[in-house]
Amino acid sequence: MWLGFALFSALFLGLYDVAKKQSLKENAVIPVLWLHTLFCSLIMLPFTLLSARTGVLDGSIFHVPVAGWELHRMIILKAAIVLGSWIFGYFGMKHLPITLFGPINATRPIIVLLGGLLLFGERLNLYQWIGVLIAVFSFYLLSVSGKKEGITFSRNKWVFCVIMATILGAVSALFDKYLLVRYNNMFVQAWSNFYQLALMTVILFTLWWPTRKSTTPFSWKWSIILISVFLTLADYAYFCSLASTASMVSIVSMIRRSSVIVSFLCGALLFHEKNLKSKVIDLLLVLLGLFFLLIGSLQ
Repeated sequence: MWLGFALFSALFLGLYDVAKKQSLKENAVIPVLWLHTLFCSLIMLPFTLLSARTGVLDGSIFHVPVAGWELHRMIILKAAIVLGSWIFGYFGMKHLPITLFGPINATRPIIVLLGGLLLFGERLNLYQWIGVLIAVFSFYLLSVSGKKEGITFSRNKWVFCVIMATILGAVSALFDKYLLVRYNNMFVQAWSNFYQLALMTVILFTLWWPTRKSTTPFSWKWSIILISVFLTLADYAYFCSLASTASMVSIVSMIRRSSVIVSFLCGALLFHEKNLKSKVIDLLLVLLGLFFLLIGSLQ
């Protein structure tokens, strides 16, 4: 069952990246991200209120339990980590082709795997080491593909943003595994959204609002709502997967990264991006690396 949830999460995660790319096109990043956190919070608000004030959702998978300040502090930390990953990722997504952003972001399971090795006692076998080496080589090939579009990985700040987003996303995934085997997944998802909205509101009015007239203007796009819908569905399936005691964070993370297939195809069909032949080879190597990681994790 947890594998099925992970696959659904990958599908919606790919659609989330496509909606994000469309929303950020010639648009201000900070208000788009603020609206995203707002809509995610609005989606989870009815479940939280009904759980707190009525017994309608008691015993259901949508029930949001009440918890003390000790857990809320951990959720605030998680929200800050995720928000940091989003901020870096949104800026990187806006300025890089999605067919380049997706494969770079898909290398996240390497960091998760190493974190799982250090924190949860997971050990790398031969297949997993092969997967890691293939993924590292694919990252080098991605840098070669980037140069064809004038993007030098070692000097491009947007590539740095994607790398930082990937690292923080991996840290978040490891933290999620710690939280979700101990606490209710609806509580983690709902309150993460609320705290992300609070943090983004501070960022919106301190960083973007005072300089809004001298930076890229904000324009409303309906795809902004789809960002929140797709991510909420992806996160719910993801949290359900990790909540299973049988799940392994490294495998769930690898399956979720297959979302790059969806975003890559949409980048080719909807955004008509360049150098697709070389990027397809890069993508196939990324997926091959993930395949070896998955096979090794199932041994």
